[in-house]
Amino acid sequence: MVYQQTAPEQNKRLMFFVPVIVFMTLAIYFAIGLTKDPSRLPSVLIDTPVEDFQLLPIKGRANPDREWGLETVDFKGEVSLVNIFGSWCISCQIEHPFLMQVKENTDVPIHGIDWREKNPDDGPNWLARKGDPYTLIGDDPDSKGSIAFGVTGAPETFVIDKNGVIRYKLIGPMDLKIWNETIFPIIEELRKQ
Repeated sequence: MVYQQTAPEQNKRLMFFVPVIVFMTLAIYFAIGLTKDPSRLPSVLIDTPVEDFQLLPIKGRANPDREWGLETVDFKGEVSLVNIFGSWCISCQIEHPFLMQVKENTDVPIHGIDWREKNPDDGPNWLARKGDPYTLIGDDPDSKGSIAFGVTGAPETFVIDKNGVIRYKLIGPMDLKIWNETIFPIIEELRKQ
């Protein structure tokens, strides 16, 4: 006599393997994801000109001398950095002392986009307390400038060439290691072109 499994026995076996298969699929997916560097998200805007935008200068009692905002034409003629920041951003607070060092020790212009402040005085007051590393700053409460760069969060820093073309995007805070190994070599290479 040949033994045949009944439908309930087959279902029990199948129910045992389904969770194992789901678990293995998720484990492979997460294992691959953990090998990726989250600061190296690809940007479709690399090697494209910055979209046209125009931002007003930051205001507030702490910055009455800021007469100029930031717009696309400001990126023409020299290699520069554009840093997306906000006083509300914890990572921006970590990055800020390093940006001050870049300003003090290099001739690389850093332009800022003050992104989505709840109060227009927050960004200017923060810069008055912590120091202002920026050549030009645009106030971006509605994300117009940030959209032009394809920003996903703050801080993000972009290297812009002499023609206003985005050449590199850094997600997260910049530090000395990133500056020495990645950002500054890109700037030097672009300045030679």
